[in-house]
Amino acid sequence: MTRTRILCLHGCHGSAAILRRQMAPLAASFPAGVELVLVDAPSLSAGDFGWWHEGFRGWERTRDWVIELFSSQQFDGVFGFSQGAALTGLLAAVREAESAPVSFDLAIMVGGFTSTLPQHSHLFGRKLAVPSLHVTGRSDRIVPMRDSLLLAERFAHPVIIEHRGGHVIPDDPAVTTRIAEFVASHAKVTSRGVGNG
Repeated sequence: MTRTRILCLHGCHGSAAILRRQMAPLAASFPAGVELVLVDAPSLSAGDFGWWHEGFRGWERTRDWVIELFSSQQFDGVFGFSQGAALTGLLAAVREAESAPVSFDLAIMVGGFTSTLPQHSHLFGRKLAVPSLHVTGRSDRIVPMRDSLLLAERFAHPVIIEHRGGHVIPDDPAVTTRIAEFVASHAKVTSRGVGNG
C-alpha cells in the first residue's frame, strides 16, 4: 500500500483536535494516499500547554518524545503551525545531525519562527537540506513575517508562500493547492504494509 504519512504539530495552547479543524480546508486539498497524523504535545497530558515555554524551556522533553515517536512510526514529512512550525524547524536540524534519530523527506511550516538561543546554535551550523515550504501571513501580528522568513533562511532551498491573512493556516485554494503540490513533488513514494506504523 502506497501512502505518505505526515506528522502534524499544533501551535501553543493548541491540540491535535484544534489543528484538525484549522487544517480542514488544506487537508481536503491533499491527494488520496496522504495520511495526516495529528498528535498532542506531551505536556497536554499533564494539564500544561504547548511544546515548550518561554526561552524554549521544555524543548528537550519534547525532542526526546518526538524521537521516541519516530522510533515507533514512519513519517515522510512534518507539518507544523506556529510553535509547531518552530518545532518542525528544530526537528529538521536534528534530522541532519550525525546519527540522526529522526528521518523525513519534507517540512512544511506555517506561521513559524526559529530559535536564536545559544543552546541551539550547534543545530544551525549550516543550511538545512530537507525540502521546506514556509507559509507566512502579511497581516500576522503573532508571528510577524520577518520571523517566519528568519526560519526559512535556515534552509538551503526554502519555498516561501505569502498570503494576505494573519496567523492562520490559509484556506485560499491558491495557497492550499501549492502546499498539496509541494507534498506531491517531494514525498518519497514507498510501499509499506498496512500494519507498519
